[in-house]
Amino acid sequence: MGTALVYHEDMTATRLLWDDPECEIECPERLAAALEGLRHCGLEQRCLRLSACEASEEELGLVHSSDFVALVRKTQAMTKGELQALSKQFDAVYFHPDTFHCARLAVGATLQLVDAVLTGVVHNGFALVRPPGHHSQRAAANGFCVFNNVAIAAKYAKQKHGLHRILIVDWDIHHGQGIQYIFEDDPSVLYFSWHRYEHGRFWPFLRESDADANGQGQGRGFTVNLPWNQVGMGNADYLAAFLHVLLPLAFEFNPELVLVSAGFDSAIGDPEGQMRATPECFAHLTQMLQVLAGGRICFVLEGGYHLESLAQSVCMVVQTLLGDPAPLLPGPMAPCQSALESIQSVREVQAPHWKSLQQDVSPVLSPITHSPEQRSLALIPEGTTCKAVGTALSPLLDRLGLRPTPPVRTAVALTLTSAALALPPDVLHQDGLPLREETEVCVRLHESLAQDEALAAIGKLLCLLDGILDGQVSSGIAATPATVAVATLDVVIQRCLSHGAQRLLCVALGQLDQPLKLADDGGVNRVTCMCMCPWCSLPGRRILWLNIRGKEAATWSMFHISTPLPGTTGGFLSCILGLVLPLAYGFQPDLVLVALGPAHGLQAPQAALLTAMLQGPAGGRVLALVEEEATPQLVRTLAHVLHGEAPPCLGSFLMASPEDIQALMYLKAQLKPQWKLL
Repeated sequence: MGTALVYHEDMTATRLLWDDPECEIECPERLAAALEGLRHCGLEQRCLRLSACEASEEELGLVHSSDFVALVRKTQAMTKGELQALSKQFDAVYFHPDTFHCARLAVGATLQLVDAVLTGVVHNGFALVRPPGHHSQRAAANGFCVFNNVAIAAKYAKQKHGLHRILIVDWDIHHGQGIQYIFEDDPSVLYFSWHRYEHGRFWPFLRESDADANGQGQGRGFTVNLPWNQVGMGNADYLAAFLHVLLPLAFEFNPELVLVSAGFDSAIGDPEGQMRATPECFAHLTQMLQVLAGGRICFVLEGGYHLESLAQSVCMVVQTLLGDPAPLLPGPMAPCQSALESIQSVREVQAPHWKSLQQDVSPVLSPITHSPEQRSLALIPEGTTCKAVGTALSPLLDRLGLRPTPPVRTAVALTLTSAALALPPDVLHQDGLPLREETEVCVRLHESLAQDEALAAIGKLLCLLDGILDGQVSSGIAATPATVAVATLDVVIQRCLSHGAQRLLCVALGQLDQPLKLADDGGVNRVTCMCMCPWCSLPGRRILWLNIRGKEAATWSMFHISTPLPGTTGGFLSCILGLVLPLAYGFQPDLVLVALGPAHGLQAPQAALLTAMLQGPAGGRVLALVEEEATPQLVRTLAHVLHGEAPPCLGSFLMASPEDIQALMYLKAQLKPQWKLL
C-alpha cells in the first residue's frame, strides 16, 4: 500500500456550543465531507487506513508548554459558561469538553503518519484531522487551532527519526504564524507560507506575515512568506509561486521529509480565502512536491470551509498521492500583476540567502497582465454564508469531477525484457507487431525506416502510442535505433496530429535535428486547432518544439526554441523550473514527447526529474523515446518515475555558470510576450 489515510471519527465530536459567527465555520461536517468524498470516489479503499490514537503529553511538550497543556486538559470538566469565558481569552478559538481528546487525536494522527512514511510502511499519506494546528503557539491557542500538529510532527521527526532537513509547505490561505514562531531561528526547518495578506488588512493582521519577515539568527532565510495582496488568485498564480519561489529553494535545501499544512480555504469558493484555484490545481502542486525528499510527504488538514470545494480538493491530493495522473488544468496560464509583484518581493528578500535565487532572473512584470478582477469567475462577496456559496459554486464543481485513470499506468516498447530491466511488475511490456498499413506509410516518408530492425521498433512504438492517444495507457517508454531517431520522431509527431492530439510538446535532447514536420514557417506547422481554446492566443500552433542541446540559445519562433544543456545542478534546475515547465504549463499539451537522442548528455537522475515533472502539464501523458543503446539504468529509472516513484536526488547544488544564466535571461526576454508563466 503506497498511501496512508489517518483518521478517527472522534475528531468530529467538538462543535461550537454558543453563538459566534466567527467560529461557526469550523464544524465537524468538514471532516465528514472530506471522508465521504474519498469514499464516493473509491479513494479511501485504495489507501492503507490507519486509525488515529492520542498523542502523549510528552509529545505535546515537544512544542507546547506544560502549563498550556494542563489548561487544555482542564477543559474536559468545564461547564459551557467556563468554556466560553476561556475561549474569549484567545483569538478566534472555541473550546468543548472533547477538545483535549480531539486535539490529542489530531496530533497523534499526524505522528502516526510520519512514522509510517519514515519507516517505509507507505510512501506518503494524508492525516484528516481537526482541530487544525498551524496558528497555535507554544502557550496559546489561536485561529481554531489548539495544538500545532505539523510543528510537533517536525520536532518529532527530528528527535525520533534523526532528520536534519524538513520542508513545511503551508498552503492554507491564513498565515501559519504559529509554525513561523516555533521555527524562526531553526535552519533545519524550511517554512514556506502563502497567505491572504492585503498589506496587513487580513487576519491575523500581523506585520511578520509580510515578505520581509524571513527568520531570526541562524534561521534567517528559512522562513519564506509569500503574501497575497489581492483576492482572486488562481491556478496560474499558485503555479508561478511554486515554480519561481518554493521549488528553487526546496531543491537547494534538499529536504528529507515534506510536511504540508493542507488548508483548502485557498481553493475556489471558500468564503475565507476568496481565491479561485480549482481543485485540480492542488493535484499539480502535490505532484510537484512529490519529486522532493524521495517522495516522503505527509499532508495534514488545516482549514477549508466550503464543504464541496474542500472535499474535491482533498480527493485530488489523495488521487495524486496514489500515483494517478493529475487532471489537466483549466483556464489561462497568466499570473496576475499583484501575484507577480508578491513573487518578486519575496525573491528579492530571499536572494541573499539562497544561491538558486542569485543565479536566476526574477519574473518580468508586464503592464498588460490582467488583474484578478478582470477574470471570468466571480468572487464570492464578503459575508456570504457557506450555504449560499455552495449553491453558487455547485454547478462549477459538478463539471470538474475526477478524470478516469487509464487501465495501464506505464507501458514500454523495448528490446530488453521488463525482467531484465527490473521494472515494476505491473508495467506492460508492449510486444505489438508492425502494423502493415502504418509501416508502409513510414517507409514512403523515410526510406531509412525500411530496414527490418527499424520496422520492428516502429511497430511496437505505434502500438504504444495508440494506447496513450486512446486513453488506455497513461505513459510509456519506447526504444528506437539511433540511426533513425529523427525519422522516428517525425513519424511519432505525424501520428499524434492525425490521431486527435491538438497540442503536442516535444522536448528533444542531444543530436536531434528538427523533424520534417517542423521545417516550414519558422519551425512550426500551421494546422487549425480543433479545440479553439479561449485562452490560446495563437490557436493554429499545435506543436511546441524545445531543443535542449549544447548549442546557443535561440528562438526561431515562439514555438521553436533552442537552449544549451546546463552543466551544473543549479543550471539544470533553473532550466527546468524557469523555462521548461512555464512553457509546458502555458502550452497545455495533450501529450509530451521526451526524446533522448544521441549524446543527450543527461544523467539518469536528470532525465528522471525532467520526465517526472513533465507529467503534470499533460495530465500524465508522456512518451519517452530513448536509443536502443540506452543504458538499463536510464530506462529503469525512467520507468519507475513514470510509474509514480520519486526521481533520484540530483546531488549537491552547484550554481549555474554565467553562460547558462545569460542564455536563460535571453530566452525569457524573447519569450515573455507569449508565455506569461515565465
